[in-house]
Amino acid sequence: MFQKKYSEITSLVQNELNQILQEMIKNIDVHVSLKSELLKILNAPSKHIRPLISILYLKALKIDIDEKQILYQAAIELVHNASLIHDDVIDESEIRRGKNTLNNKFNSKLAVITGDYLLSAALNKVIKIGRIELIKMFSDTLSEMSNGEINQQFSKFKIPSLNDYIKKSEQKTAKLFETALCGSLLIADSKYDGLDFAKNFGIAFQIRDDLINCKTTNSDIKDGIYTAPVIFAGDAKINDEAIEKTQILLNNYIENAKNNLSNIEDNEYKQALSELLELFKNG
Repeated sequence: MFQKKYSEITSLVQNELNQILQEMIKNIDVHVSLKSELLKILNAPSKHIRPLISILYLKALKIDIDEKQILYQAAIELVHNASLIHDDVIDESEIRRGKNTLNNKFNSKLAVITGDYLLSAALNKVIKIGRIELIKMFSDTLSEMSNGEINQQFSKFKIPSLNDYIKKSEQKTAKLFETALCGSLLIADSKYDGLDFAKNFGIAFQIRDDLINCKTTNSDIKDGIYTAPVIFAGDAKINDEAIEKTQILLNNYIENAKNNLSNIEDNEYKQALSELLELFKNG
């Protein structure tokens, strides 16, 4: 049900998402053996959630999606994929999106370097847009994402406060959502900044991911990464009440994101964003 509804929403901007994917894989210039594996990763089925909400938001504001917007969103996705490659090294993961991770296929050293390569490719695309503010935004975002991961490593097997958990979620996840949307609005010289919507959506996205993890593999707890359900439970033994409280927390951020759309006039793209929010609340 989730995938069917999600596909219906993405169909509104599928042409733009296809263009972004093509831009992502353009000019990938690495050793042939690595290139084939890297292209498999970049072409693997993905939600492309950051460009999705950005393009829907822009279209809701009746902003044209030009080449610079495609270039920028491709850069955002390259940063996201670089972070996943680095995460796989940290977590010693063997499979990602049904494909062998680079650290599994080759080794961790090559995987780290490849993640760095994607970051440089992303920066090159941002530079082509010709807005110095975007480069500063990218730099700040990479710093925040890195600090979020660093802080997580130093807090393993420790139950954080709820505020610290939200802060980490903002650093590791929401910050890139903010950069995706706010940067696109900057390119369009829009009067809207989209910051609150992107932040609330991004935090909700992370809470939902953590909630799913606790209900399925429980790998976060095994790795000493204590998220909202553990915070509400008070220890690593998750109970129904903790799950319910985490769902309420998720719903609150979803509702906040919905409210952030109130100043946009009604149209099919705004409606799609609202439906997407509901989908992530219930899916």
